[in-house]
Amino acid sequence: MIRHRVFGRQILSGFGLIRLGELSGVLCSEPKFIDTSQLQVPSISVPCSKRLQGESEPDPPKPENRRGQGEITNLGGQNPPLPSQWLPFHGPHWPLGGTPRAREAASPPIGADNCVGFANASDLYVVVKAGKATPILISADEWPGVQRAASDFSDYPTAIIVGTLGKSSVIDAVVNRTNLDVSFVQGKWEAYMTTVVQNPLPGMDSAYVIIGSDKRGTIFGLYTHSEQFGVSPWYWWADVQPTHHNSLYVKTAGCHHDTPSVKYRGIFLNDEQPALQSWAKVKFTNGTGAAHTGSPFNHFFYTKLFELLLRLRANYLWPAMWSSAFCVDDDQNQSLADWYGIVMGTSHEEPLMRSLPPEWSIYGKGAWDYATNQANVYDFWKTGAQRARNYEGVFTMGMRGAGDAPISGSNPIQLLGKIIADQRSLLKDVFNTSDLTTIPQVWTLYKEVEGYYDQGLTVPDDIVMLWSDDNYGNIRRYPTIAERKRSGGSGVYYHIDYVGLPRCYKWITSSQIERTYEQLSTAVTRDATKIWVLNVGDLKPLEMHTEFFFTYAYDTTKWNPQNLNSFVENWATREFGFSSSDAATVASIISTVTQHNARRKPRALEHDDVQRPQLPRAAGDASTKLYNSLSSASQPAFFELVQHPVQASLALQHMYIAAAINNLRAIQYSVAANMYKTQVENLFATDFDLENEYHTILDGKWVHMMDQTHSGYEYWKQSQSNVMPAVQAVQAKKQNLAGPMRITIEGSMGAWPGDDKYSCASGTSCGSPVTTLDNYNPFGNRYFDVSSGGPAPFTWAATSNVSWVKFSLSSGSISSSTLEQRVFYSVDWSQVSGQQTASIAVKATPQGLGTQTTHVILQATQKSVSSGFHGYVESDGVVSIEAAHAARNTSVQGLTWINIPGLGKTNSGVTPWPRGGDDLNFTAGAGPSIEYDFYLFDTNKGNVTITVKVSPSLNNLGDDRPLGLALQIDNGSAQTQHFVPKSNPGSLPSGWSGNDGWAANNIIDVKYTFTVGTGAHTLKVWMIEPTVVVQKIIIDAGGLKSSYLGPPESVKV
Repeated sequence: MIRHRVFGRQILSGFGLIRLGELSGVLCSEPKFIDTSQLQVPSISVPCSKRLQGESEPDPPKPENRRGQGEITNLGGQNPPLPSQWLPFHGPHWPLGGTPRAREAASPPIGADNCVGFANASDLYVVVKAGKATPILISADEWPGVQRAASDFSDYPTAIIVGTLGKSSVIDAVVNRTNLDVSFVQGKWEAYMTTVVQNPLPGMDSAYVIIGSDKRGTIFGLYTHSEQFGVSPWYWWADVQPTHHNSLYVKTAGCHHDTPSVKYRGIFLNDEQPALQSWAKVKFTNGTGAAHTGSPFNHFFYTKLFELLLRLRANYLWPAMWSSAFCVDDDQNQSLADWYGIVMGTSHEEPLMRSLPPEWSIYGKGAWDYATNQANVYDFWKTGAQRARNYEGVFTMGMRGAGDAPISGSNPIQLLGKIIADQRSLLKDVFNTSDLTTIPQVWTLYKEVEGYYDQGLTVPDDIVMLWSDDNYGNIRRYPTIAERKRSGGSGVYYHIDYVGLPRCYKWITSSQIERTYEQLSTAVTRDATKIWVLNVGDLKPLEMHTEFFFTYAYDTTKWNPQNLNSFVENWATREFGFSSSDAATVASIISTVTQHNARRKPRALEHDDVQRPQLPRAAGDASTKLYNSLSSASQPAFFELVQHPVQASLALQHMYIAAAINNLRAIQYSVAANMYKTQVENLFATDFDLENEYHTILDGKWVHMMDQTHSGYEYWKQSQSNVMPAVQAVQAKKQNLAGPMRITIEGSMGAWPGDDKYSCASGTSCGSPVTTLDNYNPFGNRYFDVSSGGPAPFTWAATSNVSWVKFSLSSGSISSSTLEQRVFYSVDWSQVSGQQTASIAVKATPQGLGTQTTHVILQATQKSVSSGFHGYVESDGVVSIEAAHAARNTSVQGLTWINIPGLGKTNSGVTPWPRGGDDLNFTAGAGPSIEYDFYLFDTNKGNVTITVKVSPSLNNLGDDRPLGLALQIDNGSAQTQHFVPKSNPGSLPSGWSGNDGWAANNIIDVKYTFTVGTGAHTLKVWMIEPTVVVQKIIIDAGGLKSSYLGPPESVKV
């Protein structure tokens, strides 16, 4: 007899969040079972009210060895009972008010084919209509994790039949009865297919079948439908409201997904204090935590995380570890991970499933040193392997020293070789096998370990080599062609959160998905796709970037440099029900915020950089407008995912900019310094208010999640408290010795009238400031500021001795309420030929005092280029060009320079594409090239310095293939620069480190020197190595001034 289970009126409208009862007015209904006496998984009736209260779960049974019974060899654990209170509650009782937006159509699928519809059509099959839902049929002999996922579903005649091929007796019966072609999933890893079949079972006219190749294939098939019906993977973790529908349909022809591009796709919860750990302690404990460690990361926490990972189509986890021990803190953690379908591992410093440092502190004997304490360390590892052998996992191999430091010893390479050999012998013993290829193993080449490998350390062929980034999102090395032939394969360990040099970057999103894509897509072409692990720190508030990582890893074929923005737009539509226009606005907001935060991580900001461009307030205004358009039920999710990151970034960045201007105005003796001091103080308060708002929404659901300090850093380690940047005050009650008015000009630290060391070289008898402007200036104007020099209010007026100077503001008044006013001045070029000089007089009339006049000299120059020239034109001795704006692009051997929109600090980045695995490289003049036409009026006696701003990549193809770029002007000789110096094995190159290094500034400036004359020229950029990303080109003919991003792009004619 075919045993199957019909899940009663539990969720089809959303497969996880919206019960059918919602459509008919029923608050919730109990599951119903068919033939319960035959079921292996018992029905446990729990009243609706108790499920809402989240009663504690009974203990699962102890695991038994099930090796060989499942789809992979390292899988174990007896099926635990399936009490309904173990299942995350998915119902209408959210701690939110309001009514979610209704949608007429499905959100665009994110990284998957569309399976569903919401209006009847000939190619659709009804699963919910007019309050009646199709039942979910699932075999009792199905994987328990699949049963749990299917319990996030519903009921009615005709059926949805769900199961794993070869595991589910009901699926096997359907396949045998209908001769259904299941070759698409048979024998594959995590694949699924769906279709409508006729007469699937006796007495059943038709059914929609969801068939998985294995446990997770089935689960992913279920959750793909759940997402497309309107249930965000982040429904609990980001409070995204489900979408309500009266009718639900699926495609008759079905949908499918092949084996994921990356086999193991996981996260690492890391550096979890003070935010994640403090939050979890409030949320999931009675305040005491685990007995041995005090950790709050129990099975209540992890089951929330397991479900999230599966909904994101992830399958792998490195659990929190600094003050937690996954298998010790809660004895249900390990069995429940297997029950859900999560593959467990441990971080790069935690061999053989032992959590470090806590477990060694509890159970270890002697020093954590294999050279001096081999027996005790070996026994410690063996216990970890024995404890994990019945569960699906990937064993971390190797060893690092205590505190995630290098191992000690005079010959670490020899020692590590012995460690690996002993660990593999241990695994053979524990698993009673001579075939280690059946036991998944990984060795992370992190920091010095990569150096040991480069120096000759041998990694057994069947171990996955996990290549690491530099902790800042720049992959240190990709596997060579020879390394790609290893049976174990390769993977990537990648960071979007980090604690360490040069500065930590926890707290808020500061990584660009464009950069992540550019780095990981290269890993794909070099077959580093066995394991991907993303260091997410506290997980929140990095939700969107985490999902992008998994979406790309799940199917890399769906994404390319030109459609990355559609990921964010589709994500915004799914999460908030936005129109395409509003979703595009969200994408623009997030792109702006991540670009500004990536220019320099928030915790690396300094208060002395007045030139750093501010995150535009327009981004915050746009976000607030969208926030206000949402229902009260949807606002918490938008606040967590968009509004808080925008507003918190605005507050922090503007606070540091205001502090920089305050200090500038102070050395200019302007009372306006006090205005900026007040701004700093207000923004510092706003920063706390935003943190507090995050902690109090939804009755404090996320209390402590924003506890991470993020200002006042003196070195790499976190500050103990947020500290307001240093500010100064100018005495406002005493008159400046030079008079009541201060004039400060664009680009100068000086101030007039009066003498100071910034107004002229001698610092005494300084004349009027002199400014220049030509008709090719990118801004088309200059500015000066009028500000207060003391207590006396005054009116002012600006005039010129010529008619061709135009003012944005020709008069104003300065007082205690208006301490500063800005005046832009420009030129009517129709009245100017050649070079002409104007004098601008700014006259102050204070109350009770005599008038005061200060002059600003303007030298205006009308220039012209040769007839027929098209390109970028020098102004102020500089030509600046965004790399994406090339005039010509020449391909060679199928490689061409392409643009990745949004990548980088200003506009975008260009790079040779495709990043093929054949590792083509070229000498100067032989490879793909891009050309830029530019025009010079003044060449500084023929000496021109060209700065190419490139993304801070490393020599990721090996030190024998250093990154390089060649430049050529006109028909002259090409110059090649290999701009990343060779470093000692396992270390980073000079120039990378420091708070003003490549990593902190997220850029490398590559400089070339040429001798050229005035007039039209062509700059040609030649590919040398394929992994170079060019962002911007600056041609300095003698006028380049210091700036954070370089000059704005020059005028193009």
